[in-house]
Amino acid sequence: MFKSVAKVARSKRGVGITLSIWVLLMVLLSALAPSSRDAISPKDGSGLPESALSEQAKKEMNRYFSNDASTPAILVFTSDKPLTTEELSSIAKASKAIDEAKIKSVKEVLPLYQMPSQVLQAFVSEDGTSISLPVTLLPNLEAKEMSAAIKKIEKETKDNVSNSVQYYMTGPAAIAADATKLFENADVVLILSTVALILVLLVVIYRSPLLAIIPLLACGIVYQVTDKILGLVGKAGVFLDSQTLSIMSILLFAAITDYSLFIFARFREELKAGHTKYQSMQNAMKHVAEPIFFSGATVIVSVLILFFASDAAYRNFAPVFAIAMFIIVIGGLTLVPALFTLFGKIAFWPFIPKPNKVQKEKITVWSKLGTFVTKRPGIIAIVITIIMLAFSANVFNMQFSFNLLKSFPEDLESRQGFEILEEKYSPGSLAPTTVLITSNEKINGEQLAELAAELEKQKGVESISPTPEAIKRDFSSTLSENGKAAKLQLTLKDNPYSQKAMDVVKNLQKNTDQMLKDSDTKETFSLYFSGETALQADIDRANDRDTLLVVSLVTIFITIMLGILTRSIIAPIYMMGTILLSFFSALGIGTFLLDAIFGVDAVSSRIPLYTFVFLVALGVDYNIMLISRIQEEVGHFSMKEAVQRGVTYTGGVISSAGLILAATFAVLTTQPIMELFTFGFIVALGILLDTFIIRSMLVPAIVVLLGNKAFWPFKQKNKKLEDYQA
Repeated sequence: MFKSVAKVARSKRGVGITLSIWVLLMVLLSALAPSSRDAISPKDGSGLPESALSEQAKKEMNRYFSNDASTPAILVFTSDKPLTTEELSSIAKASKAIDEAKIKSVKEVLPLYQMPSQVLQAFVSEDGTSISLPVTLLPNLEAKEMSAAIKKIEKETKDNVSNSVQYYMTGPAAIAADATKLFENADVVLILSTVALILVLLVVIYRSPLLAIIPLLACGIVYQVTDKILGLVGKAGVFLDSQTLSIMSILLFAAITDYSLFIFARFREELKAGHTKYQSMQNAMKHVAEPIFFSGATVIVSVLILFFASDAAYRNFAPVFAIAMFIIVIGGLTLVPALFTLFGKIAFWPFIPKPNKVQKEKITVWSKLGTFVTKRPGIIAIVITIIMLAFSANVFNMQFSFNLLKSFPEDLESRQGFEILEEKYSPGSLAPTTVLITSNEKINGEQLAELAAELEKQKGVESISPTPEAIKRDFSSTLSENGKAAKLQLTLKDNPYSQKAMDVVKNLQKNTDQMLKDSDTKETFSLYFSGETALQADIDRANDRDTLLVVSLVTIFITIMLGILTRSIIAPIYMMGTILLSFFSALGIGTFLLDAIFGVDAVSSRIPLYTFVFLVALGVDYNIMLISRIQEEVGHFSMKEAVQRGVTYTGGVISSAGLILAATFAVLTTQPIMELFTFGFIVALGILLDTFIIRSMLVPAIVVLLGNKAFWPFKQKNKKLEDYQA
């Protein structure tokens, strides 16, 4: 297969056909297919499996209270001083204006204007400076409809509220609308920043303008094809979101640039041997096609394993990245070599390779490093392993955040409004937990009051609404139409997005049977918990399960693939072991630096798994390039000399590729979403550790220490050194 791939570039005709197919494909797709951004899918549900407790609660809620389905938004009014009667009156007037405007997507507004002044005062914060106005939107609105409704609400508010009062839109609806705004211009900035960065780094490192332009030309063609194909699959029903597409574009530019560097480094070697540009590229591809294929295949396998995750947030990554990576690998094996062959020696101008000239072996930093590693492999392996394990130890100190708003910029309106509510009101009141009680018979008020009292005295619960006393007086407002279900609101003591609050809900779910027994309702009632905290508790459970499963499967499958590539049993073990060590050390030192430098004391719970998939899949690339070259040298030289030559010949290209790959992922730190910032930072740091420490020093040291056992049972046939050099 790889010989066939190599033959593509062996003639002018083959190069012409290859380039024509890619250009024609790009033109046709650009004319006929939508952009991936035009096919972004609206979020449908939580993404959790039906077996999740919060999903079961949601199903029961829809069964008994289907008319209550909605998307809440909250208008927060605040002032530096306690709100005056006139200011409260203007806020009440704004609620009336919103109500009477009959905005299409608005379901209802809390009628503050109908409330007596003493009742209105009950909605004001303890310090008297703030008041909130709930506005309920229709459920399942698209992002554009939600944004349009919020704009109309804000217009009515601006026209009626006093100028001395500040107002902010927050709540799930406003948060979703703000998230859409954040990505409106971010993608253009991301692509332009990536292109500029790659261009500058390639020019600085290789000092040849065409060596910088050719990879970017390949990136542009492959990106256009990939973008349009993803647009088609998005329209066909595959889930696409802005965050996934942003990371995909970074991966595409990084991978194509990496493959370009691997190819042109070997292409230059062959040109120096005096071959024609066609023969040189054919010879080069015989050596690099297999490593490129396997490096791409490991990424595809890694992301496809995300299909086994229970959380749709992970599963949605799988098809997008698998499709993109498949196209990237094809581009790396066909388009990139065709472009380099088209330009030939001119691509290296002003440092054009001169054939048939006796080349003195230059003493480079990589040849010195190769010599150093082969002389002191034991010391190097021990020292690096100890340092990496020390970095990895910080993983046990990681803190996770489940609050999406904390991922947004501090000056974003929905975050500012939420933080005012957080400061002025009880933390648990920001997102109360809904308790659904169902029964086979009509619910008895006395039993419901007993259960409410039992719930109220649970650890971590601040209050319940309505109270047990109120339920005894009248509980009709809590009942479903058939009287066989009731809703109560549980306010927790802690922030609803905190780990403490989630632990409270988990304990409530765990102790459901005991609470029903203690309230003498076990035979009558069933209990369900829903709301933001219950949802986050399920996401936490799913994340733990998915992380363990995906990490295990990725490790197993990549180890098997490395075994197939190296035709060895021993090599995949230390290759995969060093990759895992690199990942854990990057995660440990990365979270430490994020806290120490940027004040990020907690990261998204999804960061470890995302970074694992990308760091492991991408880290394999450099392992493959190094080990493939060492195996090529074994048989012609002793093991020590083969390792020294492997480090010498691959050190420059791997370090350049790693530097560019790390810088490319670091571009994600310019994005306005903290989750992308932390992901980009940790992946970039991990790639640098992998490139300059693991791949350049630790792996070669291990190979030297293992000697002939390093590739067991693989054996390279001995050839005459003269023939090899020729």
